[in-house]
Amino acid sequence: MFLTFLDELRLAGIPASLKEHLVLLEALDAEVIDRTPEDFYYLARATYVKDEGLLDRFDQVFAKVFRGIATTYGTQATDIPADWLKAVADKYLTPEEMEQIKSLGSWDEIMETLKQRLAEQEGRHQGGNKWIGTGGTSPYGNSGYNPEGVRIGGESKHGRALKVWDQREFKNLDNTRELGTRNIKVALRRLRRFAREGAADELDIDGTIDGTARQGWLDVRMRPERRNAVKLLLFLDVGGSMDPWIKLCEELFSAATSEFKNLEFFYFHNCPYEGVWKDNRRRFAERTPLWDVLHKFGHDYKLVLVGDASMSPYEITHPGGSVEHFNEEAGAVWMQRLTTTYPAAVWLNPMPKDQWGYSQSIRILRELMADRMFPLTLAGLDDAMRELTRKR
Repeated sequence: MFLTFLDELRLAGIPASLKEHLVLLEALDAEVIDRTPEDFYYLARATYVKDEGLLDRFDQVFAKVFRGIATTYGTQATDIPADWLKAVADKYLTPEEMEQIKSLGSWDEIMETLKQRLAEQEGRHQGGNKWIGTGGTSPYGNSGYNPEGVRIGGESKHGRALKVWDQREFKNLDNTRELGTRNIKVALRRLRRFAREGAADELDIDGTIDGTARQGWLDVRMRPERRNAVKLLLFLDVGGSMDPWIKLCEELFSAATSEFKNLEFFYFHNCPYEGVWKDNRRRFAERTPLWDVLHKFGHDYKLVLVGDASMSPYEITHPGGSVEHFNEEAGAVWMQRLTTTYPAAVWLNPMPKDQWGYSQSIRILRELMADRMFPLTLAGLDDAMRELTRKR
């Protein structure tokens, strides 16, 4: 069974090696966990999964390989037909009827009774108050009502289940899924370098203990707070063709703001020119010269440009090509200045990568970025963060 588990993990794209498999077997042989499916799940997950983005896929594989065992929580495995888990109809109960439905009691009593029901039940059951089924008042099944029980399949209706099967714990941590603020934060954490800078306002427990032991009296030591020392310069394209990606860019901006204390951001339209801005409502009245940005923020800043790079090629290659104003120098000139000043630079494109080849402007900007353009997906963001941390 464990070799099948290893094969299924590999088929799902989880890089599980034979070495890790042997580590798992050694841990089981040494009895480092109790012999329960739940403890085995956490041990296997800690052994095989090294990337948070693969947690959901691991849950799916575990459910596929060990479904019978996990469903019964350590009891003898009993297969539950899939059609049992399809609700035929909702059963509407009056408040008086709900009050009459008695709780089985403690967790141990509920799980022990579930074990007995699985062993005794021989067919599908709908309605009723005892067997595992749908639409009834039994503590086991789904689409009915019970003040305490175990939901098996189906969807939550009253939120009263003590335990739920088929609810994957890390459903939104899958690097094949669409981005969300939480997923973006996970990817951005690759771009972290902690340091202690600033005022000493945090108690240094280890230093205090060491100083007290050496001095013979209480020697309180303080230290600066440990923070992410990475400096990030974020340029966001707004308006026009970027409108469909507003929500995605808002999530990226929100995640970056929470993850990086040293964050500076500016807006631009289509391609950076001689002026950028911080307030879109006043973007014509209050612009920041890009020269000022280049001189104010040092070379140690990481540069991230976000945009679909979809525009007329003349907006990049020619003076006066901007659709909003007359730019005396071409966008390509300003792009070269940005990438020269900030060697650690990437461009994140929310447009699907398979569509990039149809746009001449995207091809031009990819060349200007030395092919450091990445799709704004979880996998693309992960690759971009690796690029920014690469030694130059």
